[in-house]
Order: sequence, then structure tokens, then C-alpha cells
Amino acid sequence: MDMNPPPVEELRRVDAELARLDARRAELLARRAWLLGVLYAPAGRAAAPPFPGVAAPAETSPRGAQNVLLTLGGTLLAVAALAFTLVSWGSMGIAGRSAVLFAVTSAALAAPAVLLRRGLGSTAEAVGALGLVLTVLDAYALHRVALPGTDGLGYTAAAAAVLAGVWGGYGGLLRGLRLPLPAAVVAAQLPLPLGALAAGGGPAVVAWAAVLTAAADVLVLGRPSRSEVRVTAGVSAGVLAAWALLTGAGLSLTDPWTGAPLLLGCAALCLYAAGAARPAASTLATVAGLALVAAVAGPARAALPAEWAVPVYVVCGLALAALWRPVRAGWIPEAVRGGFGLAGGVVAGLGVLWALPPVLAGLLGPADRSAGLWSGTHAAPVLADYPATAALVLLLGAVAAVTAGGPWGRWGAVVLGWSLLMALPVALELPYAAGIAVRLVATAAALGLAVRPGGPAHDRPEPAPGPAPVPERPEGAWGASWTAVTAGPVVPVAPGALLAWTGSAAGTASAVSALLLALDVRAATFGVLGVLLALFTAVAVLGGGAVRETAAGAAVLAAAGLVGAGAAAAGLSGAAAGLALLIVPAATAALAVRVRSVAAEVTGVAVGALALALTVPRPAALALALALGGVIAAATALRAERRRAASWTAGALFLAAAWVRLAVWGVTVPEAYTLPVTVPALVVGLLRRRRDPAASSWVAYGPGLAATLVPSLAAVWSDPHWTRPLLLGTGALAVTLLGARFRLQAPLVLGGAALALVAAHELAPYVVQLVGALPRWLPPAAAGLLLLAVGATYERRLREARALRGRLARMR
Repeated sequence: MDMNPPPVEELRRVDAELARLDARRAELLARRAWLLGVLYAPAGRAAAPPFPGVAAPAETSPRGAQNVLLTLGGTLLAVAALAFTLVSWGSMGIAGRSAVLFAVTSAALAAPAVLLRRGLGSTAEAVGALGLVLTVLDAYALHRVALPGTDGLGYTAAAAAVLAGVWGGYGGLLRGLRLPLPAAVVAAQLPLPLGALAAGGGPAVVAWAAVLTAAADVLVLGRPSRSEVRVTAGVSAGVLAAWALLTGAGLSLTDPWTGAPLLLGCAALCLYAAGAARPAASTLATVAGLALVAAVAGPARAALPAEWAVPVYVVCGLALAALWRPVRAGWIPEAVRGGFGLAGGVVAGLGVLWALPPVLAGLLGPADRSAGLWSGTHAAPVLADYPATAALVLLLGAVAAVTAGGPWGRWGAVVLGWSLLMALPVALELPYAAGIAVRLVATAAALGLAVRPGGPAHDRPEPAPGPAPVPERPEGAWGASWTAVTAGPVVPVAPGALLAWTGSAAGTASAVSALLLALDVRAATFGVLGVLLALFTAVAVLGGGAVRETAAGAAVLAAAGLVGAGAAAAGLSGAAAGLALLIVPAATAALAVRVRSVAAEVTGVAVGALALALTVPRPAALALALALGGVIAAATALRAERRRAASWTAGALFLAAAWVRLAVWGVTVPEAYTLPVTVPALVVGLLRRRRDPAASSWVAYGPGLAATLVPSLAAVWSDPHWTRPLLLGTGALAVTLLGARFRLQAPLVLGGAALALVAAHELAPYVVQLVGALPRWLPPAAAGLLLLAVGATYERRLREARALRGRLARMR
């Protein structure tokens, strides 16, 4: 028996089941809405669960409506009291005024107690806030009526103190209210600063008042209290302390002996707060460290000349950062030590930034050339009036980096030491020769570090796969902040490789600077280029990896500079100098047999291109240079790894040399230019076909044949003589016969097409004469007969064409 119901019956069942599911879903949604209302309703709210089938619970409850009414009533009462106080105040006597103020304020402050007992927490908060506002209004009204002659600032300070006490007591009595205690903390911020202003105190006195108030806030932070009170006290303390710190920093510049105690007080406050606010302990310790540096360095700076200001701050910062040593004895907490280290590092870093202009001037100043090369005139010193103490700042930074130790300390010492050497010529206004010597010393030191940066990193084996190693934490002045710096994901970098790359970059930069400065004097140019050639050659021999390649390329450039300088000193023309420069790529190609360096070879090629460019104005010299370049490329092709590229380059250079020489001789026959291309190309194609018999004849012989046949055909159509057509036709016939003999498609097609075109060129005049002598009706008639004949034998001609195409396709 078939148990499947008919489609109509099954559709009815599906629709009924879907309707039942929809009804159940609506019931569950109604229940969910009621449960959410119970969970998030105010205290004391009661509501009955919906009965099955009810879509949603009631939108409000009697208690909710009561809360709204009470809130609106309290608001209207406060507004009315405010309007009465401001507008109708003058129509009542002092007793009436006092009674109204007392009654309204008392009612507003007493109402929250009743509301809290009835579970109306939100309404109590709103009415209590209005009561606090009314107390402020009472204080204002009291000043206007009873104490009009009192100083405004003094009265405000006293009123703020009274209001802070009243609000604090009120919040303590009604602990269900969250607003009075934070409001009391805010009011407590005003009495001391406003009182100091009212007493005529200056900026330092007011700042001290702010510090004392912030200290009271910090005491509140140290006591167990509600979160809103702690947050308010913390924010207030931060604002007042920041104001005091800014004031102290300004005073340390104008009146150091007044600003120093204030900064010390701020530092002490921050250190004490670091113990109460442990999440921000490191930040507070950093601020305290900056304040200590400013407090100590300010008076010392005032007692010294102006150029010693930055070194004084740097020394104080480094001394503060050096407090890491007592940590081992447990004298200074870890967070405080970290903040001190970061503060000292920031001060030292700012000092290094201040000292950078002489470094940049020493590096780039020689490029500012006002006279020609070898003029003997030196550019005016850049930043000549910059304090010489900039070099002292760089020296202090380098010493601190060495003291720090670790990979990053060594790297910082290298960078700062090199910067010191580059800044010395400018900072100390050294003579010309001394400036060159210092730059060469910087180059040698940096390149020496690139060769042996504590062991060649490129020779070390690759680490085994696994988790990234934890970087070494440096000891020293800035070691305190190392944990914070390396807290995130770290990409391990080999210290040796980092130092090598840094030394290579610094050495190259200082070498360029020394060379630019040496271009002022001829002897200095040769001396510097010789020293640089020796240095970069040594690095290329002793170094490894990218450092070795960079040095090899720089050595080739230095050699090219020496050759060019020699040519210029000898008074050679540009073309002769270009021929002389070919010595460099020739030497590079010769050395590449024993010393493999891609950078040296590429640089040698670039120098060769420059040499060719210099010979362009003289075609005869250009032809010679191209030929010499071809010889160098052919010699390079003897190396197996360079054979393909060098051989093609040599062929192109030889061909270009032949063409230029032909142009110099005034040769205009195109075959003189094309046959030197065709013959080698056909030889190469023949060799390829021997190695690979399956290679296409179009690839092997097509380019070579086309190089001569196409230009010669173009010349035939404009040549009135018979010699070229005869020679070209004979050559095309030979090519066609060879293509047919050896079944090669490219020679057969190209030779046949060239032969047909030459024949057409030779017969064209006679055809024109014949057509002119015939009757005018004869050519159309002949064309019609030809079309009829072709149409009648179309199928056979089509088969013949297909057979010819097949025979051609079978050829190679």
C-alpha cells in the first residue's frame, strides 16, 4: 500500500504545521520580552507574566508612571524656585527670603531620603542633584544679599569649602545617592587655589596650592571608596598636577630657584601616587622623572653659559636613567625604575635631536658648492654659529649607549659615534684637510664595523624552526624601558647583521660626503678616491652578503672616479675620457673570473654605458668604444653563467660598431648594414638547428633572412639601376632553391616572395607599356575570361591550394 498522501493533502499538512510554528514563535517572543522587562526593571517593580496568546506585555507599569511624575514634579519645583529666587527676590524681606531658601533647599535635600525608602532610586538621584544645584544658588544669593562687600574670590573659596563639606556629609548620610560624594570632591578642588589667588599669591603660590589639593586627592585614591569617587579624585589630581607641572616648567626657565622646589613637589606627589594607582605607576614615574630632571637642571643651566643648557639636561637625564643599579638591592620599585629609565631616555633623545643639525650639515654641507670643481674655493661653513656642545651631547649619548650594552645599545653607540664624527667638522669649525680626514676616519670605522660587527652575522647558520627567541634585555641607562618596548610581537634580527647594515650605510654616506668635499682641490680628489678604493676593496674581500656586494659596487665607482679624474687632469676631451673609462669595465670583467660579484659587474656595465655616452659627440670614437665594449662582452661570454647574455651583447656591440664606422665612411648602401646582421644570424640559426632539428626555420633563419631581404627590396623599388635587382633576384632565387631542397618553410616563402617582387619590379615598365598599347576593352575582357576560368575549375584549384598549404605546413 502506498503510504505517501496525495500532493494536495500533503500541502495542507505543511501549511498547518507552519501556522502552528508561527503561533508558538509569537508566544515565545512575548515571554522573552516579559523576562527582559523583569531583569532590567527598577527595584520594586512588579509585573505579571503574560498569559499564553498575549503578543506583548504592558508598555508601562503604575510604578513607572509614578517615577516619571515624581521626576517631572521635582524638576518643575526646582525651576520654580530658581525663577522665584532670580525674579521675585526683591519683593520679599530678608526673613521671607531666608525662609523660602531654607524651605525649598530643605525640601529638595530631604525628598531623596523618602524616595529611596520607596525604591525610587532614579528619581531620588534627580531630585538630589537639583538639591545640590539649589545649595549653590543659596550660596550665590547669600553673597548678593548678606555679604555684598566680600571679595569674590575669597567668598568663592570659602563657599566651595563649605559646599564640599555639606555635600560630603549629605552623601555619607544618603549612601543610596551616587552624585553627592563626587560633587563634594569636585568642590574641594577650588578652596586652596582660589584662596591663594584671593590672597594675592603669584603663579608659584597658586601652583603649590594645586599640588596640596592634588595630594589630598591622592589620599582619597589610597582609601577604599566608591568607584565614582576614586575616578573623580584621580581626574582632579591629574588636572591640578598637570597645571602645577606646567607652571613649574615655565618657572624653571625664567626663575629656576622658584620653579625647582615646585617641580620637586610635583615629582614627590607623582611618586606617591604611583603607589596608590598601580596601573599607571610607570607613567607617573616617568612624569616624576621628567620633573626631577627639570628641577635639577634648571638652576645648573642658569649658572652656566647658554650653549651648555642642553648638555646639562642630557647629563641629568642620563644620571636619572642610571638609577637602575640600586634596583638590585631593592631600593627602587620596578615600575619606578622603568619610569625613570624612560624619562632619562626621552631627555637624552631630545638632546640628540637638538644636536642633529651639525650632523646633517657635516654630511650634506659639501654638496652646497658655489664654485667649480678643483677651484680651491671652499663653501662657507654651514651652521657656523651652532654651539660646539652639540658634539658633547652626541658623545654623551654614545657613552650611554655603550654603557647600556646589549644589541640595541651597541647599535646606538655605532650610530651616535658616527654622528659625532660627522658633526665634528662643523661643530669645531675644523680646517679643510682636517674635515676630510675626519670624514675618512668615519668611513673607515663604519666599514670596519660592517666587516666584523662582533662576528659576521651572515656566516651564522639559520636558526631551527620554532618559537621566536626572546630578545636580550640590555643592561644600562635605557634598559629600564626595554620590557615595555619588547612587550609586543618581536621579529628577531641578528645583532651582527643589524650592525653590518648600519655600518655599510653609514660608511657609504660619509664616503660620499668626503668625496664631495674633496672635489674642491685636485690633489684631495685623487687622495680621497684612492683611500675609498682601498677601503671598499677591503670590505668587498673581507665582508659577506649584501655588505660585500655594496662595497664591491662602490669600489668600482671609486675606480671609475679615479680614471675620470685622471682624464680630466690630463686635459682629455670627453670622447677620450670615455675611451679611458672603458678600462674599468674591462678590469671588472677580468676580476670577475676570480671574484664573483653581481654588484661589481652591474656597476661595471653602468660605467661602460657612461663611457659610450661620452663618445657619442665623436662617431669615430664611438665606433672604437663600441668595438672595445664588444671585446669585453665577448671575453665575459667565456664564462658559462654569463655566456648567453654576454654573447648577445657582444654581437650587438660589434654590429653597432660596424654601423657607426660605415656611417663615418659615408656608406649609404643598405646591404653594408644588413649583411653583417644576416650572416651571423644565419650561422647562429644553423647551429641551433644542428642541436635541435625540431626547431622551426622561422626561428632559426627567418630573422637573419628578413634583415637583408626587406631593406634590399625597399631599396630596389627606388633604384633605377639594374645591378641591385639582379643581385637581389639571384640571392632570392638561391634562398628559394635551398628552401625547396631542404624543405625549409622560411627560406622558401621569404625567398620566393622576394623573387616575385623583384620580377614584378623589373616587368612593371613593360607591362605598363603593353597595357597602354592594347585596346581599352581588352584588359576588362581578359579579366572576365580569367574569372570564368577560375570559377569553372574552382574545386580543382581549391584542392591544389590546400595541397600547397599542406606541403608548406609540413616544412620546418
